[in-house]
Amino acid sequence: MFSPDRLNPTDAAIFETFVVPRYLSLFGELALGMLTIGEAGRLLHVGCRTGYPDLKLVETFEELEILGIDPSPSAIELSRHKAALHRDAPVQYRVEDSLPGELEPGVFTHALALHPLLGDSQRGELFSALRWLLCAGGQALIGLPLRGSFQEIIDLLREYALKYEEADFLKALELSLAARPTIETISDELEAAGFEDIDVEVRQASLPFDSGRAFVEDPATRLLILPEIRSWLPAADLERPLEYAREAIDKYWSEGKLELTLNVGCASARCPL
Repeated sequence: MFSPDRLNPTDAAIFETFVVPRYLSLFGELALGMLTIGEAGRLLHVGCRTGYPDLKLVETFEELEILGIDPSPSAIELSRHKAALHRDAPVQYRVEDSLPGELEPGVFTHALALHPLLGDSQRGELFSALRWLLCAGGQALIGLPLRGSFQEIIDLLREYALKYEEADFLKALELSLAARPTIETISDELEAAGFEDIDVEVRQASLPFDSGRAFVEDPATRLLILPEIRSWLPAADLERPLEYAREAIDKYWSEGKLELTLNVGCASARCPL
């Protein structure tokens, strides 16, 4: 259910300092705009990492309580430290490796998952778990990159497969791309999990990189984008294809920046009353 990634203390600090403002905030801001809370609420933040955007949420919604869960002890420790600086913040964090774990069913009014690193078959498991944990009328919000994201890197992976006649890799890549989520498929998957009143919004964005090395070494690439691409191709060895992509970026974008395409998506869905 969760990514096996366990951020170490250094990567947790890097995630908070660089990945959140440069990349994850694109998904968080879209989700914040779709969140609707009445007089009070209790939100489950799934895969909360370093706790973004929890403090912003409790500042905006005074009667909101938040429980953040993540498999990384270092990320949870940093989240707790941030919350402790706001002594009255109704936010708690705990280490969890899976859903629903020991969480009680039907006790949350809202659930949030930003950029979950899941394979295509695992999305349905996540949606079903959220449906079980939410109360009647509860709202689920899932922010994730939709089909068409990272297109420049995908084109370079195709180029690698054709150049080196890696037919099996090319076939696996094309199958994985066909399974990437769209507005329609995410809606269908949420409906299959028992949700209704489904709305999916998309924003076009881009992420600039000065060179191939900058792309590979950027914290957002290392901690979210490449793990996302690897989740599409769990059986493939991506070391050589990604090294080819890095060198090709230096060649093709030698006179300017690579602008990596992003289709920033967020789905909102309600449990039936």
